[in-house]
Amino acid sequence: MRSLFYLCAALAVMALAFWAYRENYATQQALKDVSKLNREISALREAIRMQRAEWAYLNRPERLSELAAVNFDRLGLLPLQSEQFARPENLPMPPVDLPDVTDAVDVMAATAEEEAQP
Repeated sequence: MRSLFYLCAALAVMALAFWAYRENYATQQALKDVSKLNREISALREAIRMQRAEWAYLNRPERLSELAAVNFDRLGLLPLQSEQFARPENLPMPPVDLPDVTDAVDVMAATAEEEAQP
């Protein structure tokens, strides 16, 4: 009986050692994957920063105005002037659809004294 117990205990220790060995390597692989993903995220963030800087560089007002002047014959772009904008009161507004009122309803606001009385 005692030898059976020792054999089961030895098998349990071996199984736990094998499990711990596999978990150790799985954890190391997961840490490598996380490190790789963090490097990839960092590289992508750097690429986004670079693209934003390029976008800002390409959209400089002096560069765009120079391009508009160079390509005036083809594009026909003119500088904006204040006369080109409409005033808010001149803009067409959609009609407001109000529901039909069929029954008159009396609305009365209660004063603070009326609310205090039981």
